[in-house]
Amino acid sequence: MTRSLFGTDGVRGRANASPMTAEIAMRIGMAAGQVFNRGGHRHRAVVGKDTRLSGYMIEQALTAGFLSVGMDVLLLGPLPTPAVGFLTRSMRADVGVMVSASHNPYEDNGIKLFGPDGFKLSDAVELQIERLVASPSKITLAAPPAIGRAKRLDDAEGRYIEAVKSSARRRLDLSGLKIVVDCANGAAYKVAPTVLWELGAEVVSVGVSPDGLNINANCGSTHPGVLQEQVLAHNADLGIALDGDADRLAMVCEKGKLIDGDQLMGTIAERWRRDGRLTGGGVVATVMSNLGLERFIDGHGLRLVRTQVGDRYVLERMRAEGFNLGGEQSGHIIMTDHATTGDGLMAALQALSALIKSHKRASEAFRAFEPVPQLLKNVRVGDATAALNAAAVVAAIAAAEKELGKGGRVLVRKSGTEPLIRVMAEGDDSELVRHVVDRIIEAIPRQAA
Repeated sequence: MTRSLFGTDGVRGRANASPMTAEIAMRIGMAAGQVFNRGGHRHRAVVGKDTRLSGYMIEQALTAGFLSVGMDVLLLGPLPTPAVGFLTRSMRADVGVMVSASHNPYEDNGIKLFGPDGFKLSDAVELQIERLVASPSKITLAAPPAIGRAKRLDDAEGRYIEAVKSSARRRLDLSGLKIVVDCANGAAYKVAPTVLWELGAEVVSVGVSPDGLNINANCGSTHPGVLQEQVLAHNADLGIALDGDADRLAMVCEKGKLIDGDQLMGTIAERWRRDGRLTGGGVVATVMSNLGLERFIDGHGLRLVRTQVGDRYVLERMRAEGFNLGGEQSGHIIMTDHATTGDGLMAALQALSALIKSHKRASEAFRAFEPVPQLLKNVRVGDATAALNAAAVVAAIAAAEKELGKGGRVLVRKSGTEPLIRVMAEGDDSELVRHVVDRIIEAIPRQAA
């Protein structure tokens, strides 16, 4: 059986349409509850969510499913995805669930599951759950006296706030820094400003008025324009933008210029190398990370290991080979010494620590390397697989690779969520990069697009 319910980051879709209905959410709760109902102890699940209107419905449906198979539920309320991973492990829960569609608009929602170790589930475990969702008759319901109980965990925010603050070595003092933080009207709208203020910063908060419909709406890490404007308007030292579930971030320097995940990884890696904290001999990134980052890492006697796109693949490689730093250009920064998944707030504190130790302004401290010109274009097609296998496309890619040589890269791949082919090239000659991308695009057949 191949997976059809779970994607690369849990279950996701439009709210109140399959698979994001109350019925399917309840079945997922029942199935996950049965899979993680191991041993004779009283079992528990922790359930967090972001601020989407549909979160109420999905949260309650999941809760009903867990209770029906005899699992107790601790409801966390709105909290970042990494907080769920942390609390699952910290509270010795058997399973954790985050109700969120990350950086997507409010119309969408999703379900992310964590095992008792606080890490997202393997493909094999997700397949077990998927089989039970498809065959609910195989789920064993609890006898009346064994039905689970649900309650709110009142100190969930406080537990996570202290964990984030303690992730910074010694006590990080942000006194004297004015920081604008954009919480995307999402899961971190309370905890992010609190953490920064308690560490001493002067905080300007935006995106902290969720109404169920405005999560990620022209704000947050995927829409950094507001943050850039606010940093300049308030004459701030820097800005931090999180996405809807706060597992990724973008930063903005005092000049209002964007700092992406590649620059942040480079900055943190160099600081950790100096401090003797970097393990694995380098950093794990995806095929999308800039060639400039690879050259920077190589220049310090380290190695950059690339994976396919997706933070789960980065994390798998990190755990397999002993790396403690990895991430994506989009701002997923994974630090396994501190968190079991990408944590935008913890990554921001590590970046701030590096900034303070550098005695530089953000515009200098976070310019770890000069990015190599990179161009990405998307092409809508009918059959992406067939288009990629077309002889003309294969020939165009080979020609592009030959032209760029060792001074550049070409990456042509199909989207995992849309009928698109993504064409990316990078190299020292920006005009040549543009030329090879356009030539590959011209070769792609558009039939039935």
